[in-house]
Amino acid sequence: MQHKRQMCYHFFMKTLYFVRHAKSSWKNPRLEDFDRPLNGRGKRDAPFMAKRLKRFKVKPDLILSSPALRAKKTAQAIAKSLDLKVTYEPRLYEASVETYLQILQELDDLLEKVIIVGHNPEITQTCEILSDTILGNIPTCGIVGIECDVQSFKELEEGSGRVLFFDYPKKHL
Repeated sequence: MQHKRQMCYHFFMKTLYFVRHAKSSWKNPRLEDFDRPLNGRGKRDAPFMAKRLKRFKVKPDLILSSPALRAKKTAQAIAKSLDLKVTYEPRLYEASVETYLQILQELDDLLEKVIIVGHNPEITQTCEILSDTILGNIPTCGIVGIECDVQSFKELEEGSGRVLFFDYPKKHL
């Protein structure tokens, strides 16, 4: 009987994959922050990390991204690899941790697995709050998978999740 209860328990879990955008270019100092593109390393890292997600059979129901160019390009690389479309959420650009949590709590409960592509330091802080784990810093194009012990995204709160993995490009050099 215990086994059946555990299976049902996992069915109701929500899984979030937080992706910090890939490395951006600072070549053109006249560009607004929002319009900074990926640099060479970022253009290599985004598809590499997307392939890692695919290799580990991460199949999200939604990719939600900041519309800033560097986040958009990162999200598009992931979407291409996973054969999905990206939804852009303007509030993810320059968002506070509170805004990240609000956006997450507004997600449709029919979704089970969601990728969020955003910016530091807020993406790291959001992961730390949800998982009650000290990560320190999610590097560019780093990914943190968090499984949340909730049936509804509205229930997300401090410590409601646990880190499944923390991966980033330099880990594979």
